[in-house]
Amino acid sequence: MGESAKDKAMGKAKEMAGKATGNDRMKTEGKADQAKGKTKGAMENAKERAKGVGDSLGDRRDRA
Repeated sequence: MGESAKDKAMGKAKEMAGKATGNDRMKTEGKADQAKGKTKGAMENAKERAKGVGDSLGDRRDRA
């Protein structure tokens, strides 16, 4: 499990526990953890896309 997926899963669990116990702080922390996981996932995707673009440009340079 990737770091972003782990953050999202832990956040969801924390949010649900907060809802079940009426603990607003825990519920809010869970939502924040989920947002952190989504942000990490977006950054990982952006890095992969940038690498793909770099690889594509490298291929073009090799052919020139």
